[in-house]
Amino acid sequence: MHGLMNRAVQCFVRDTYGPKVWAEVVLRADIGLDNFEAMFSYDDRTTFCVLDTICEMRAKPRDALLEDIGTYLVSHPNVEALRRLLRFGGAGFADFLHSLDDLHDRAKLAVPDLELPKLELRAHTADMFSLSVTSAHPGFGNVMVGVLQAMADDYGALALLEFKGRRQTVETIEIRILETSFAEGRSFELVSAGAKP
Repeated sequence: MHGLMNRAVQCFVRDTYGPKVWAEVVLRADIGLDNFEAMFSYDDRTTFCVLDTICEMRAKPRDALLEDIGTYLVSHPNVEALRRLLRFGGAGFADFLHSLDDLHDRAKLAVPDLELPKLELRAHTADMFSLSVTSAHPGFGNVMVGVLQAMADDYGALALLEFKGRRQTVETIEIRILETSFAEGRSFELVSAGAKP
């Protein structure tokens, strides 16, 4: 598994539960390291061992933990860069959803050896969608549920998301937009505050 993904898990634990909890995770998981390097690759078993250890320590099912990680990736101030990247997908939540098909290729341009799942959006009506998440590894669909819910909140939209499960290598999420302007979304500008032209 790519180091960026492992690093995301590490940062989630440290930012959400504190550095002492992360230290306990690596001790219990016995993975032979205490920090993941973003540009290295790690054996998949290491990643799953860390996830299982966190689930055991927090008494949380893996799908719920992965959804929390997805929410963290968009909503926590320490990962603002990812939120900004995703917000370039469109002016509204529906526009953002339509941009997801290109996310895999855009990520490849930035980090060629990063293997993100392939995303395919199907629009059934103007407010009903399904997102297919294709990956050899299970769980990315749960991460995407967290990402999508956080992005809906970010846009101020009210969306109902349902994880429909996994069939072979494809996980499916059903998305229903109930209200596009349910609440005031978070502010977003093309140039971050304090940036020089």
